Amino acid sequence: MRATVAVTAASTAVLLIAGCGTAAPQSGGERQLTDNKIVLGVLNDQSGAYSALSGKNSVKAVEMAIADFTAKYADKAVTGDITVVTADHRNKPEDARTKAVEMVDRQAVDAIFDVPSSSAAEMVADVAKQSRRPYFVITSGTTTLTGAKCNRYTFHYAYDTYMVANGTGRNSTAQGARNWYLVYPDYQFGQDMQRSFSEAVEAVGGQVVARDGVPFPNTDGDYSTYLRKARTLEPRPDVLGTMQAGTELVELVKQYNKLKLRDEGIGLAVGLMFLTDIHALGPAALSGTVYTDAWYWDYDVRNRKFADRFQAETGTRPTFAHAANYSAALQYLEAVQATGSDDADAVVGELEGKEIEDVFLRNGRIRAEDHRVVHDAYLAQVKPPVEVTEPWDYVKILKTIPAEEAFRPPSADCKM
Repeated sequence: MRATVAVTAASTAVLLIAGCGTAAPQSGGERQLTDNKIVLGVLNDQSGAYSALSGKNSVKAVEMAIADFTAKYADKAVTGDITVVTADHRNKPEDARTKAVEMVDRQAVDAIFDVPSSSAAEMVADVAKQSRRPYFVITSGTTTLTGAKCNRYTFHYAYDTYMVANGTGRNSTAQGARNWYLVYPDYQFGQDMQRSFSEAVEAVGGQVVARDGVPFPNTDGDYSTYLRKARTLEPRPDVLGTMQAGTELVELVKQYNKLKLRDEGIGLAVGLMFLTDIHALGPAALSGTVYTDAWYWDYDVRNRKFADRFQAETGTRPTFAHAANYSAALQYLEAVQATGSDDADAVVGELEGKEIEDVFLRNGRIRAEDHRVVHDAYLAQVKPPVEVTEPWDYVKILKTIPAEEAFRPPSADCKM
């Protein structure tokens, strides 16, 4: 099947991949698509703090998944008409809800992907539940989505606050960072992060000497009050744990380095970091920083092959958010192919309990109990500049955290 791509420039971009016709699923069953096509919706931040780590390049990752699906099944694909619609929610929860409803009601979206931040992601989870649309959460970290706010149609795909805190908090504390000062964005994600980090640090004998919430978004970009406070705390913290992400993390680290807190014995631990954050700062600014990563582009040959394709399309190496959007879109399409239907309950049933090995998911499994997608995670460290051998070669993997250890067990709060 030959596919063509058309892109229109508007507030909502449309990517159309049109094939030479539709065909029955590979299993040979009768095609049961409600409108003879599949529509995927990518909803995220395309202009603000989280635009570089995911944003428009996640649309490209979904496009790559469609291309691979089309190439794999050719004329046996359940359909050759696959459309991607995308919108910028500007990190505003109400905008996210409104645009998700618009995707469902006006654009006939069959599944929704991505959606930072946590407060926005929770809004979209409600839309997914009410409208019966599969929803794959990639760049939100709140554990409520697999806890009290879980639902049958929401899948938490890439990471959560437990994963990053359990990896970084426990390991850093065990290696001597006993006293912590936590600075976090004061909304759902940051609040979850500081709770998860506090629990992880205290579980191995450390203590949080202070914690401060910073308004989100931090419109003036000033963190100096909090950074200077670190010097005054008793006991003095061994490490400043920052829960910011994207451009807010970049600004905080710049100010941390300017105040030379590391030289005063106050180290830095990052709760959530993306490859684009390191690229924006340069490895020298973060040299030696340990953090937990969900995926790394140069981990092995398979990842690098994907990263080479992605860079050829975008001019940048992929973050774990890009790889996870690719994987989630591909697994959704595989579920439609397997069932021969875009019926949400049929697709959910196909995905629940599925074990997956792909470019993003290693030892991956979709838990039926809460739709947490578990997979291997990685304790990573930013290289010093002298060890960087090529552009984007910023990280070394210290160890693999097995899938069953990386994520918390199913929560009793989740009632499917």
